[in-house]
Amino acid sequence: MSKFNFGQNLLGNRAKPNVNERRKAVERDLINAESALGRTLFGDVKPGHIREFFCLQQNVWLWYEDGLIIRYEVRENGVYKRVGTKDYEKVTGVELQHFVDATKAYLKLVKTNIYHL
Repeated sequence: MSKFNFGQNLLGNRAKPNVNERRKAVERDLINAESALGRTLFGDVKPGHIREFFCLQQNVWLWYEDGLIIRYEVRENGVYKRVGTKDYEKVTGVELQHFVDATKAYLKLVKTNIYHL
């Protein structure tokens, strides 16, 4: 009867997972799941159209619709947006209120449906 070397035969032949690659893959999966919820905040998406809305980083939000990217940055002195490659502009008034309402609704959906908080 031959001896079975557990460590060498089962674990020795497996490639060691790259922790950074795995972390990035998990982050991508979470952003995709969050974005799937975020796109529902603004009504139905017409067939053939693409819409994404998600929090990329703690203070960065992205809105993507049909090739147009709007990047929102939450800073100490306000919320700023960049449309495409234009310069950042401060968000004020009704637009600022819409942004605040959308981010609150997004966070509620994500916390409830993904993180079960």
